[in-house]
Amino acid sequence: MNHFKKLILLTTLMAQSAWAAVNVNQADAATIAAELKGIGLSKATAIVAYREKNGPFKTKEQLTEVKGIGLKTVEKNRQEIKLK
Repeated sequence: MNHFKKLILLTTLMAQSAWAAVNVNQADAATIAAELKGIGLSKATAIVAYREKNGPFKTKEQLTEVKGIGLKTVEKNRQEIKLK
């Protein structure tokens, strides 16, 4: 693969990751941790546990009910968080 094709492929992959979104009502903990800023595996696992105990999240702000997740984290990830 020549350098131009590699550059196009890399640019495409970077653009896709910049537009990545995660459905917090369906994704596993590893996916949530990989896609959301400031959410590691521990907090992502807590999101999944909360969802399993309380049902799907109805609003993005409801994520703040998960221990360790504040409104700043929700705001930082607002565009990436999907509920449906």
